Amino acid sequence: MAECFHLILHIDQSLGFWVVQYGSWIYLILALIIFGETGLVILPFLPGDSLLFIAGAFGASGQLDPVLLGAILLAAAVLGNTVNYAVGRAIGPKVFEKDYRFLDRKALLKTHAFYEKHGGKTIVLSRFLPLFRTFAPFVAGVAAMNALRFQFYNMIGAAAWIAGLIALGYFFGHVPFIKDHLNTIVLIGVSAAAVPAALGLLWKLLRRRPADR
Repeated sequence: MAECFHLILHIDQSLGFWVVQYGSWIYLILALIIFGETGLVILPFLPGDSLLFIAGAFGASGQLDPVLLGAILLAAAVLGNTVNYAVGRAIGPKVFEKDYRFLDRKALLKTHAFYEKHGGKTIVLSRFLPLFRTFAPFVAGVAAMNALRFQFYNMIGAAAWIAGLIALGYFFGHVPFIKDHLNTIVLIGVSAAAVPAALGLLWKLLRRRPADR
């Protein structure tokens, strides 16, 4: 059992074995892993970025169909976030209606307001950040983010994440530098998108301060 769990946890490092061992079933196995990482808050440690990258490289070698792979994993990623959001949404009303000693209701109300205003960007960008992509949809549900708005950004984020990393693996999967520094490259890409938005928000806050006095 422990050995099986270890193999799943490091499937990105032994994908060739899984492809040979399970044939077409590998698509379902990969889908379950992507669903588990994005849909179950207890499984944030499953491989995500590296698995998509390596799977894209196997698509380039012809061992996997990259189009079929992308379609199946896109569905798994969208469904995972949807389940995670639904669980948070189910828990949310209880959190807002009752006082819990270990929860700050004022903080939760602020979180709700934050997700109504910036939740879309958070859902999209969190796709590229381990741990964050597991918890962001759950928090969005707890914060009662509008469901249609959540799904819109859920699909955009999933499409960018799945297609982007599979394509990166497909074209550059055998380049040692990119393979060895994948997480850093992804983080730089996310920062390039997030930093301008953060600076814009900071500028708005600084401009408001004199008016608030």
